[in-house]
Amino acid sequence: MTFLSILFALLIEQLKPLRADNPVYAWIKHFASKIENSFNAGQARQGRLGWFCVMLALTVPTALIYWLCVHIGFWAAFLWNVLIVYLTLGFRHYSHYFSSIQLALNTGDEATARALLAEWTKLDTTDMDVSEISRIAVEKALITTHRHVFGVFFWFLMPVGPACAVMYRVAEYLARGWNEPDHMKNEAFGRFATQAFYWIDWIPARLTAAAFAVVGNFEDAIYAWRNFAERWKNETDGIILSTGGGAMGVLLGTPLENAVAILPIDASTVDSTTAEGDSPPGDAPTPRALQSTVGLVWRALLLWMFLLLLLSAAIWFG
Repeated sequence: MTFLSILFALLIEQLKPLRADNPVYAWIKHFASKIENSFNAGQARQGRLGWFCVMLALTVPTALIYWLCVHIGFWAAFLWNVLIVYLTLGFRHYSHYFSSIQLALNTGDEATARALLAEWTKLDTTDMDVSEISRIAVEKALITTHRHVFGVFFWFLMPVGPACAVMYRVAEYLARGWNEPDHMKNEAFGRFATQAFYWIDWIPARLTAAAFAVVGNFEDAIYAWRNFAERWKNETDGIILSTGGGAMGVLLGTPLENAVAILPIDASTVDSTTAEGDSPPGDAPTPRALQSTVGLVWRALLLWMFLLLLLSAAIWFG
């Protein structure tokens, strides 16, 4: 059922992508904001309590409905699974930005590419050249794909999969929503949300990096993972970006003194040199790197689906 649920949800999303500003996401954001307003008094323990309140309010009903559907029958559980995967996946939430940036760069329209990248990342892109636009678009795409696809996949495979998928997506949002806004930066309230998502994402991030290595340049990907991932301020994102860059032969990240933040925790900040003067494998990003990113992501997705199919077949015939 798990394989079929993911497959059907992916097919539905290809036909009718869920908008990033859909009512379900809007309600969750509003609910999280209300909890923050009610609990936030500037202390970390209040953030921890608020985090558990949001998580329990959203995951427990999801699990109860799933168990009810299981008792009703196969089709009820299957339809509930498909709905939850469709709502938690985001394979095409932001793909229109990436595709449009790629098209603009390929046609030499740098102004449009800068405008699209600014709208997508909320960065000042005024003085960015083609290489910088390409780099940030690739980094943003790799991180977004991990958090909206592969991380969801991993947790959906756990017992009570729909509730675990909801947990992952909500934890990812709280790590951003309670730390990224100007009035929340450097506040103790969002500290636990960041720590919780780090541990929730610990295994999925490494599996995503491993998938990138398997379907890309394995030797360079593993070399970059082992030697350069720790130089990002955000360890988890550093693993994904260094491995993804190595797998494609693209140099991602910038020296610390010239870093540009693309995420709540600066994933693109990396010291690209060492005392010995070595640097990550790969060439400077170009518009071709965007096409390489599309290929890498699709190959990784097919690898995950193939492994899931083998696992499902083993269960069916075991």
